[in-house]
Amino acid sequence: MEPVAAELLMALASGTAGAAGQSLWERLRALVRRQTADAVGEGELAALAEDTGNDARARELAAALALRADQDPVFAQALTLWHQEAERVHGAGARDGGDTHQEISGGTQHNVVFTRDVHGPINLN
Repeated sequence: MEPVAAELLMALASGTAGAAGQSLWERLRALVRRQTADAVGEGELAALAEDTGNDARARELAAALALRADQDPVFAQALTLWHQEAERVHGAGARDGGDTHQEISGGTQHNVVFTRDVHGPINLN
């Protein structure tokens, strides 16, 4: 399994990856906590959550995740799926410039809609 990048873990823990990143962080927390009483990685996860910009803590979490994946094939499979989605979401944000910024100025505006990443129809009736 490809190791989870410390930079990705820090982005998700800090919330800089947006709402999708926060959801992914919560899913990783749930994944680490389930399946065994001795949840390898739980301490490292909590430590990074306390200091989201700490590269050393992010690397420790990445190492703990890799160790647990080596020991537990079910965890490894779930982590691989999580990692693929996290890379896709985080990569799309980086590729597209991350968060959006909207600004309205000059006069009165009516019916203004801001959006990003729409995956379906929009009806503005």
